[in-house]
Amino acid sequence: MTKKKSVYVFPIAVLLFLSLITTASTVGTQVVAESSGKSQTLTVYIHSLSSVNGNGTIATDEIDWYQGADATQIFTEREPEAAAEIGGPPDDYYIVNDSDTLTTYSLADNAAVIMQIYDHTGNLEDLDIQWNEKITLQQFIDEFNKTDILDLSQLPYHITIQDGVVTSIVQQYIP
Repeated sequence: MTKKKSVYVFPIAVLLFLSLITTASTVGTQVVAESSGKSQTLTVYIHSLSSVNGNGTIATDEIDWYQGADATQIFTEREPEAAAEIGGPPDDYYIVNDSDTLTTYSLADNAAVIMQIYDHTGNLEDLDIQWNEKITLQQFIDEFNKTDILDLSQLPYHITIQDGVVTSIVQQYIP
């Protein structure tokens, strides 16, 4: 039994559409995070991940993530014509990325990683959501560097930073 081609193209088309309605960012300034002595959570796009001899780094582009009424308000302010035409942000979220600054952080060896969707098998037809799936940091680095089925750099992440070191990475699912 053969599946329709549209079934395979739909997830990619959705990601492409969403990338068109968000503000794009290009690589520009790069900074290295300094220890602040406290914990913070940021929403980011991950530009790169690496681990050499157990020393991991992550380069991120901070974004603003809005949902619900906040997303509608920001969407209406920033894109009034689109808001008038479609009434609000598609899928009830909106991403703003006004800065092209990349910030590099160290990765904790035991950083927790929680995923919603990634390439488990190398087959597009197997791509499916598995909510809050815990994977190892090394597995995430390996999956992040594979882009043939799903490019994980196109999805937002919530990272927790403690004393300048990333201790948690949670993938934000976007429909």
